[in-house]
Amino acid sequence: MRVPLLDLTAQYADLRAEIEPVVLELMASQQFILGPKVAEFERALADYCGARHAVGVSSGTDALLVALMAEGVGPGDEVVTSPYTFFATAGSIARLGARPVFVDIDPVTYNLRSDAIESALTPRTRALLPVHLFGQLADMGPIREIARQRGLALVEDAAQAIGAEHAGQRAGAIGDYGCFSFFPSKNLGGFGDGGAVTTNDEARYRRLVRLRNHGMEPKYYHAEIGGNFRLDALQAAVLHVKLRRLEGWHAARASNAARYEAMFDAAGLPRRGVVRLPRAATDRPVWNQYVIRAAQRDELMAHLKAMEIGSEIYYPVPLHRQKCFAYLGYGAGAFPEAERAARETLALPIYPELTEAQQAAVVQAIAAFYAAARG
Repeated sequence: MRVPLLDLTAQYADLRAEIEPVVLELMASQQFILGPKVAEFERALADYCGARHAVGVSSGTDALLVALMAEGVGPGDEVVTSPYTFFATAGSIARLGARPVFVDIDPVTYNLRSDAIESALTPRTRALLPVHLFGQLADMGPIREIARQRGLALVEDAAQAIGAEHAGQRAGAIGDYGCFSFFPSKNLGGFGDGGAVTTNDEARYRRLVRLRNHGMEPKYYHAEIGGNFRLDALQAAVLHVKLRRLEGWHAARASNAARYEAMFDAAGLPRRGVVRLPRAATDRPVWNQYVIRAAQRDELMAHLKAMEIGSEIYYPVPLHRQKCFAYLGYGAGAFPEAERAARETLALPIYPELTEAQQAAVVQAIAAFYAAARG
């Protein structure tokens, strides 16, 4: 049975009747830049995240960039973050001339270790940038306290964690800023690139609004230099429709995660030690990815590909080992848990429309691989 890593066509088939009239309405209005569709989505998104404000921007990368710009991060500054995440997290820091300072990850959650942050701080540290990887919140209680005590900005990279919740708080409403991506593969994905920044602070909100539009306020008057970081009205209109379905999709992903656990346990793979399943360390994870640790990971991935079963490695090279960050001076072994995760992890299909039969095919294919390897 063919099982894709993600099937957006199945999602669109279910949403088509709701999305197409909204898109046609926008086309008739010809209001493509900012305007009411963006404002409506921003209000709905802020309410969903439990934040006072949301600012739609052009991508998750630009969400990180404009949040750091709003805090005045620049040359000579340092920002503490994770070495095991998508490139944009550290890339946004470096683009502003600041220095990414990495902290190793927890081997269970894959998020940065809160107990290692203090040792990474220097007088040049300007902000903390934890990542809520794979749909689980970082250890935000201690991280927020460190930021408060040291007077540091706290920027959440929540690109993979919209709706994730712990201790009654949702991703994006805990720090000074929450940065989201609406790349099509995300739990809430658009028809192209898109992102948002949430904040509970009025002054920060006003600056974000100004910076996303060339630092302009009022029109044609520029007190500072911003960028063209605006969210397209088309994306906002699509995302607003999808936002109403997000809770149902989260529930389906959680159901799929529970079914995987039962199926893998029944196959005996965790007991044999060849597969280690993800563990929920957040009150409500949203399972943006379902990531296992696997013996002979690369060979297993090749086997699944031959069986037409989708899988993906998030991420094969930790950021401190990327060529463009060689100037930071981190060598092999600097962050052993990040490096081990890069060698061992594999993401399996978890999208809401995934069927029980498809999941069974995934688990059976993995069991067959290890049976052949043992035999």
